[in-house]
Amino acid sequence: MEKLPPIEKIYEAYSALADHRIKMSENSADVLSSDGAKSYKVAWKDNTYSSTDNATYWQGYAGYPVIGVLILQSKLTVDNAIFEHFSGVNWNSLNKKHKRDYRAALLEVFTKKQLPQNQIDAIEEKTQQVFEQLKTLDLTIVRKLK
Repeated sequence: MEKLPPIEKIYEAYSALADHRIKMSENSADVLSSDGAKSYKVAWKDNTYSSTDNATYWQGYAGYPVIGVLILQSKLTVDNAIFEHFSGVNWNSLNKKHKRDYRAALLEVFTKKQLPQNQIDAIEEKTQQVFEQLKTLDLTIVRKLK
């Protein structure tokens, strides 16, 4: 990938997976936003991915819908037990509240979920491992598949 997403996008993917908001098809997936207001289309051919979410479409990096699909495709190995901690999170409102400071939004989630520090540390360490895997994937992100 030419451009990496902020690591916090992985946590947004965890929420989409925890809440079963990703519906897979053969070469595409429909992903419902965290507040239920929008739906995004992820499409792929071989190692080329596109998505209609803002991060993927406008910023050119894999947004959470693409990351969620990569996890479901087993291209990223994740401890699925992590997902439950991110169920029901409205990332849209949190990211707006924190003016796109994704780290601040994540810290608010940890606080609201009342997770002990040792659990937060373990989740962040496992997510860093996912991020390292993401860095090594031979992916191309495009606005639209041809």
